Amino acid sequence: MVLDELAARIGTRLSPGKGKRARTLVGEGRLAGRRVVLARPTTYMNESGGPVRGLLDYHSIPATDLVVVHDELDIPFAAVRLKRGGGEGGHNGLRSISRATGTRDYLRVRVGIGRPPGRQDPADFVLKDFSATERKELDLLVAEAADAAEELVALGLEAAQNAVHPRS
Repeated sequence: MVLDELAARIGTRLSPGKGKRARTLVGEGRLAGRRVVLARPTTYMNESGGPVRGLLDYHSIPATDLVVVHDELDIPFAAVRLKRGGGEGGHNGLRSISRATGTRDYLRVRVGIGRPPGRQDPADFVLKDFSATERKELDLLVAEAADAAEELVALGLEAAQNAVHPRS
């Protein structure tokens, strides 16, 4: 959803890639004055590393310039956080990307979905639809996550963190 919002902002459509981009939907344009390649792997999430690696190679982009937007159980619903590197926290998509790129040192836009209620299995929780209450906030959350990604591209990590993260 965040990727679709970013594509709309730069006036591009995500369309099937060709060659090394074959397992992705890709759109290119300018975001915050910088050339960006937006991509959504069409593989299962836990196999997204291969398509990401292919895109980085095709466009000659270093993994340190990669920005991954992903859901995050360890952040409350509707919160957005930015960081570089770190662990995968059980997120199989991040694990696949780290393995394929040979590094964990890429940028992340972490979109909070909160922890599962009770004893619900986290794997089941991340695959279920948003609740009616969450859906009411979803448009704002998607816009905030897209804003955070745009700030990250425009300002760099530290300045974007200062702008995006709440003051404690």
